[in-house]
Amino acid sequence: MHRREETIKEWVGVYTAALYEWAFYRLGDKEHAKDLVQDTFIAAFEKFDSYEGRSNPRTWLMSVLNHKILDHYRKQYRTPLVQMREHEPPFFDEEGMWLDDKRPQAWDTDTHLLDSPDFVQVLDDCLSKLPVLWASVIRLKYLSEKDGGEVCSELNISAANFWQIMHRAKLNMRQCLDINWFKH
Repeated sequence: MHRREETIKEWVGVYTAALYEWAFYRLGDKEHAKDLVQDTFIAAFEKFDSYEGRSNPRTWLMSVLNHKILDHYRKQYRTPLVQMREHEPPFFDEEGMWLDDKRPQAWDTDTHLLDSPDFVQVLDDCLSKLPVLWASVIRLKYLSEKDGGEVCSELNISAANFWQIMHRAKLNMRQCLDINWFKH
């Protein structure tokens, strides 16, 4: 076996779990995360000669994976704003006033919700019900703590589109969490 093949085989054994965990955290989708980790190792094999060994292999592989994730976002999430309305339930009447049953209610909580595995599961379920672009915006903004400009750049969307998506996604997340967590 050649040095490249031996090294990549070793890296697969050592770094797959960490790469998968990061990809799943960024994407929230097991199958896409697995695919991107596999693509990362394929790219590492193809570009092995460009790895100079100045950084830890994990750092280099994470960099390759992050580029794969960005490419995935750019390719998958170019949904025109006009198409988003079909996913949005009505929250407001014709005059722009809240519908009575959609008006946000105060959430009564004294705990750190993200420390609760049950809440995290409900949160993930609510995110999975959003259109893919909306969920990506929420994940990047709130879970990866990116600023709006970074999110726009990573997803190749305009600032106006970003704010429209954020508004609609937060309304939908609020409704889903109200129904599935706070009113049970």
